Amino acid sequence: MKRLLIANRGEIARRVIRTAHRMGIATVAVFSDPDARAPHVREAGAAFALGGAGSADSYLRIDRLIAAARATGADALHPGYGFLSENADFAQAVIDAGLTWVGPPPGAIRALGSKSAAKALAQAHGVPVLPGYFGADQRDETFAAEAGRIGYPVMAKAVAGGGGRGMRLVAEAAQLPAALASARAEALAGFGSADLLIESAVRRPRHVEVQVFADAQGRCIHLGERDCSVQRRHQKIVEEAPSPAVTPPLRERLGEAAVALAQAAGYVGAGTVEFLLDGDRFFLMEMNTRLQVEHPVTEMLTGLDLVEWQIRVARGEPLPLAQDQVRLQGHAIEVRLCAEDERFAPHTGTVRAFAEPPPGEGHRFDHAIETGMEVTPHYDALLGKLVAHAPTRAQAIERLAHALDATVLLGLPTNRAFLAACLRHPVFGAGEALIPFLAEQGEAIRGALLPPAEVVLAGVLGAACADRSASGALPCPFARPLRWRHGDTVLDIAVLEHGHGRLSVSLGDRTHEALLQAQGVAIDGVRHATTAVALGDGQWQVQVGPHTLALSDLSHRARTRAGAAGAVGELRAPFNGKLVAVHARPGARVAKGEALFAIESMKIEHLIAAPRDATVQAVSVSAGQQVAPGQLLVSFAAEAAA
Repeated sequence: MKRLLIANRGEIARRVIRTAHRMGIATVAVFSDPDARAPHVREAGAAFALGGAGSADSYLRIDRLIAAARATGADALHPGYGFLSENADFAQAVIDAGLTWVGPPPGAIRALGSKSAAKALAQAHGVPVLPGYFGADQRDETFAAEAGRIGYPVMAKAVAGGGGRGMRLVAEAAQLPAALASARAEALAGFGSADLLIESAVRRPRHVEVQVFADAQGRCIHLGERDCSVQRRHQKIVEEAPSPAVTPPLRERLGEAAVALAQAAGYVGAGTVEFLLDGDRFFLMEMNTRLQVEHPVTEMLTGLDLVEWQIRVARGEPLPLAQDQVRLQGHAIEVRLCAEDERFAPHTGTVRAFAEPPPGEGHRFDHAIETGMEVTPHYDALLGKLVAHAPTRAQAIERLAHALDATVLLGLPTNRAFLAACLRHPVFGAGEALIPFLAEQGEAIRGALLPPAEVVLAGVLGAACADRSASGALPCPFARPLRWRHGDTVLDIAVLEHGHGRLSVSLGDRTHEALLQAQGVAIDGVRHATTAVALGDGQWQVQVGPHTLALSDLSHRARTRAGAAGAVGELRAPFNGKLVAVHARPGARVAKGEALFAIESMKIEHLIAAPRDATVQAVSVSAGQQVAPGQLLVSFAAEAAA
């Protein structure tokens, strides 16, 4: 293997490039039109333009990827994760082109890529599975009959793909038809197949997965488990190893089951077997036939480079270690930094300020973020992964939360502060977070994000004075009135400048002494580190220590008459995306919370609901249309808004 093409983008492309270069292997990057200036393109030894913007026109084009390998002289291909990494036809096309495929054999991908086929194989080899229906008959009436046999609640799942897409929890029979329709639509859009399965739903399980590795000589070992129970929309955002719920005997049983499934499929390379854990009972969910997003957790726990292992196994080398030589040291935790708000809605935009946490022992940041980059709606919301390792779990939590606090990322909403609040929640700290954790504790975590009053004031001063360093050196005898909004709160402030950055700030019945400093504001002697970026139209985003504030400058706007606002008279798109369904109809009466639109953004389908009881006056969009943030979707009748 002399030249490796990475058929992926973003942080995983950078990750593979890093190991390949250390091993003396030349690299080739591929890129879509929006990724032409991306970091992975610059870091590879060569790059090939795939063209197109969306995945279907670029990273999912098998013909273009094979052409890229031929044009650049690559003799091997690494698929990363996502995109075509679990596509058996792609693996076969790579092999047929005379290239080394850094992944499992196509036959193993086919055997395990379908959840239904994987569960049948597992049952045949003694691996526990939940009661369910995995058959070819996809009629609604068949699913209804099987769900009645299994007993509610059940989970409907896409047979192909993963990442939480195409999954719906069904609590009772009346919900089944709508759940099947929604899961099919999302599965078809995400994986090209609308086939589903249903299985018994475990209400309060953990999600525990086992990292396996096999070589072409028939040896297969596991590298311990990862606990991935903290999830939103059935997608992981926090992963850790070892699981706080897994004892050494249970780890041995999980590892044996995972290895048995991999060997039954003739597996070679890196793979992950995912289980639902209910007490000391576990049940197979699926096997992911690729490297996982969360593989750095296992790397930090074991001290191994799993990408290097993938490359060595693909070259025909045996596994470097036997099972009894694997050592799990300390504790590792990873969080997924995503372009989404605290309600998990995805966002696009420009990164206007970015700074990594200071280098320190025990943390690692895999990302493809840089100031000025555009986050587009064409790919998923993942920006990077921050990982911490320490001798104990409590130390790893503290180290990771501190690293999140020290990361600056502004220009669009992210889940940075939300992740830190998750780590600091007492349920997570006690090791008791199950899959329903965010559903049960989400509001408490969001409440922890509310900043103290002095933090909001520091943020306002940091934004209002961001461009006043020169004039701020001069005193002014007149107080400057400022009017800023944070959430539902409007702050009326009077600022008197004494020169050299010293201010007297009147807010309500209090006057504070403030000092503008480099990258910060001191208020009444307490310094607050601040970074402020202007978003346009008077909108600002400011990071004050660990807090991120969305602020609006109202200083030059006319005041709104009290009571003039009334109820919401329109509904606008909260983010970029494609309208896949429009349920709103002019003249129809809708109830608060009723789904009016479905928007597909960053590979996830999101329902947009009515903000209140209302009568629809006009619908401004149609199905299949691409919408931008703030675009008008529907307006409501005036009498209902009065």
